[in-house]
Amino acid sequence: MSARPRSRAARAGLAVVAGALLAAGGVVPAGAEPAPSAMENIVPAPESVTPDPAAEFALSERTAILAPGEAAEVGEYLAGVLRPSTGFPVPVNPALPDPALPNSPLAGTGDIALALDGDPALGPEGYRLQVADDAVRVRATSPDGLFNAVQTLRQLLPASVESATAQPGPWTVPGGEITDKPRFGHRSAQLDPARHFFTVDMVKRYIDQIAKYKINRLHLHLTDDQGWRLQINSWPRLTEVGGRTEVGGTPGGFYTQQDYSEIVDYAASRHMTVIPEIDMPGHTNAALTSYAELNCDGVAPPPYTGIDVGFSSLCVNKDVTYRFVEDVIREVAALTPGPYLHIGGDEAHSTTDEDYVAFMSKVLPLVEKYGKKPLGWHEYGKAAPRGDAALQFWGTTNGDPLLDEAVARGNKVLASPANKSYMDMKYDENTPLGLEWAGFIEVADAYGWDPADHLGVPEESVLGVEAPMFSETLETSQHIEFMAFPRLPAIAELGWSPKRSLNWESFRGRLAAQGPRWQAAGQDFYRSPQIPWAQ
Repeated sequence: MSARPRSRAARAGLAVVAGALLAAGGVVPAGAEPAPSAMENIVPAPESVTPDPAAEFALSERTAILAPGEAAEVGEYLAGVLRPSTGFPVPVNPALPDPALPNSPLAGTGDIALALDGDPALGPEGYRLQVADDAVRVRATSPDGLFNAVQTLRQLLPASVESATAQPGPWTVPGGEITDKPRFGHRSAQLDPARHFFTVDMVKRYIDQIAKYKINRLHLHLTDDQGWRLQINSWPRLTEVGGRTEVGGTPGGFYTQQDYSEIVDYAASRHMTVIPEIDMPGHTNAALTSYAELNCDGVAPPPYTGIDVGFSSLCVNKDVTYRFVEDVIREVAALTPGPYLHIGGDEAHSTTDEDYVAFMSKVLPLVEKYGKKPLGWHEYGKAAPRGDAALQFWGTTNGDPLLDEAVARGNKVLASPANKSYMDMKYDENTPLGLEWAGFIEVADAYGWDPADHLGVPEESVLGVEAPMFSETLETSQHIEFMAFPRLPAIAELGWSPKRSLNWESFRGRLAAQGPRWQAAGQDFYRSPQIPWAQ
């Protein structure tokens, strides 16, 4: 075991000083880092934190993870986080009862114990994490809760735990107890491989990054005017033709069904559900290019590599349109274990309202026929979807009559106001990437709204929050990271943390402690001047 460089009391004193500097909004000087292992620095903010300055757990080469039954999968994940940076073996063992510790599943001391005997009041995603000198104990009612606890635990360790190579340590965790559960059950991030194609590995990388902040849904925007990205066996030209292009005219790409299943499975291993989006009846030029018969005039338009919207539409009055739509929905639903299938429905400017409603009245039953709940951009509320459907709001106002009507029908609302949560908007006029049609969004803007009252609908009607990121200007993982961080953690906190914990001064200080973690992980981010990053 590595020797500890300071006494617990001295370490606690440094944490207090650094935390005070952060709370005051200052930059922490070199040598007095913002105590990234402090209990008070977690993002998203937990429901309850009770530090114990007298206790401190030290990870060592003898530490094991004790994880019985269904907890073993999360135990292996945690071991995979710890082994590269610590160099410790961190075996995962079945936990055995220890009569000396009646309230713990521990078989011995010096270990991390994961148990599925948590408090039902914390729900399926909640957890209790206890750190003592001799052990770390995590309890939840489901593997989802254990996984969320692991994301908190990794933030209690030094930032270098995120490194992919061995680091010197020491590997200490501050003592205390955290009790936590989410405010909203649906906490989503969206990625758009349609405008610019992102490989399977790029999607996996993003999944790992957003999982750290307890995001539990990944919305994939799989089709648009510029490209069709998912193989549909019954309509092969969708990818053979429609998958070739992307914004700017560079070569596109697509996911085979095996690729897509790999993404779905990888997301599931991070306790995240994939929501596929097949946008219709607009945003369909890639499909119209692939199959001439989907056009009203029977003539396929040329591929499109610009960024304008609203000019394309499926032919609402043709029977072949609905054969096409049903085939696509059937294949996508069969590949997708999650409850929702996103049908888009936005910016259908080339479809009359009458045709739009007629189209949706035929499409919505198809989604339900194949066992999925419809989710769509809020415009599809014009078609009066049934109560188990959800509307995703992307406007820039503080509400919409379509939302009021939807809530009256029993629909849920997913909050993603473009002027608050769109990660593809520029931070300011000097940002080299992104767009600005919804305005500039700095970190304070992304954090400065409440999903419960922003849209004028009751909190119980809010399904949750989403941080969309469209890719008109984004081509690489570095681009994705620069635009998502540090804003995505802001949206994640709005979705997870209790309302009473939402405080900008607190958040900006806790967010500053994430910078060294991103650097250790080799992840890019925007150095917002609003955040007191550690030097």
